[in-house]
Order: sequence, then structure tokens, then C-alpha cells
Amino acid sequence: MRKTRRLASSTLKTENIDTLGAAVEVRRHPGARRLTLRVSRTRRTVIVTLPMQCDIDEAGTFITRNIEWVRERLDSLPSPVPFRDGVFIPLRGEAHRVVFAGPGKRGVVSRRVAEDFPELCIAGHEEHAPRRLKDWLAREAHRDLEDRVAFHAKRLNVAPKRIAVRDQTSRWGSCSTTGVLSFSWRLILAPPEILDYVAAHEVAHLKEMNHGPRFWALVAKTMPALEDAKRWLQIYGMDLHRYGMLAEE
Repeated sequence: MRKTRRLASSTLKTENIDTLGAAVEVRRHPGARRLTLRVSRTRRTVIVTLPMQCDIDEAGTFITRNIEWVRERLDSLPSPVPFRDGVFIPLRGEAHRVVFAGPGKRGVVSRRVAEDFPELCIAGHEEHAPRRLKDWLAREAHRDLEDRVAFHAKRLNVAPKRIAVRDQTSRWGSCSTTGVLSFSWRLILAPPEILDYVAAHEVAHLKEMNHGPRFWALVAKTMPALEDAKRWLQIYGMDLHRYGMLAEE
């Protein structure tokens, strides 16, 4: 079993790490034969994997030796867009301006201002607004996913057990052997056909728990335009992970 330990950058004994502006995560893995280094595009995190016998200080030394490579990878990532007043975020593929409306009626309201960008107005105290917006987006994602999962399940004659919406970073959706379908709430940021494709993809897994020819035939049966959606996710998908992130994370 993998043992994972996340450390603040200041924990590692090297002054260069503090200048990266990114979290550092150190993982020990019993199967690791050497130190490895990667940068998570979805979490903007520097991840060092160590063999079990390595001293923790070796992680800092390893990063220092490869500090320019790490900086290049971090600099290539799109800038984070925290949920703050005045920023623009996509909703179902359309740009919306975030407006923190201040104390008053609670909730999030989507409205369109004449000849201007549509707005997402979040009521309540400003310190709670980012969380309120994220929760609302997750609920909207769940609602859209319920609709599209039901559509594809009927076409493929399957019955999912339930739908879960999370902030998954490694995949857009998953299907458990018990019939639970899990999805990233960030799909609500993408154009509707992208969420539709991921819903179809996971519903097809209820019949074929693999990615073989029969699986893709099922997806194509219920979602003929799947290639366009797959291509969109490959090109633009990672960009959805920058929304809601804090710049210092």
C-alpha cells in the first residue's frame, strides 16, 4: 500500500523551494526504485516520489537539482482564476461575470444583463461567497448529469445505482463495480455536449468495464458526436481546473 505524506514547501531544507509559489507533496512508495518528480497540472503541485528507504531531505535536494525544470513546468500552467468578485468564469461554455452581491438574500442567481455578459450573483458575506459559488456549481452539475445519465441509461438499457459529484483531478468521471457513477463538478463549466459525452462514457461502463471496441461502440450508439467531445477535453479540459483555485495554492 502506498504511503503518502504531503509537506509544506518550508518543511524541506532548501531555500529554492520557497520561491516556487507552489505546494510540494512528498510521497513514499514501496515500489519506487529511484526519486521521481512531476508537476500536477490540475492541482499546481510539485510531487516528489521517494523509495521507502530515502531520507526526506533527499526530496529537497532532488528538487533543487531540477529547480529550473520545475519552474518551466509551473510557468507553462494557465494562471489560476480564484472565485472573486469581478472575475469571469465559464458556465456551460459561456463566459459569466462573478458578482459578490453582499449581505441580503442568500443563494446564487444567474442573470443576463442587456448587451453585456451574463452574471452570477452570489449573495451573502464576501468571505463565504467562493464556497457558496462552488457548492452551487456542483448542484448545477449534478442536475445536468442526472438528466443526461438518465437519457443514456435508457438508450443503453442500464440502471446506475446513483450519481456522485466531486472535485476529481485525475479523471472526469468514473464507474464503480457497484454501479455508482462519479463525476467532476467542473464539467458544468464546459459546453453542454462535453458533460453529455462524459455522462454517456460512464453509463457505457455499466455494460463494459473496459475501453475495448464493444465499449466504444456503446458510447457511439448513444453519443454519435463523441470524437468532437473527446478532442475538446484533450485540448481544453485541463484549463477547467484553474477555476476556483487560490493563487497561492
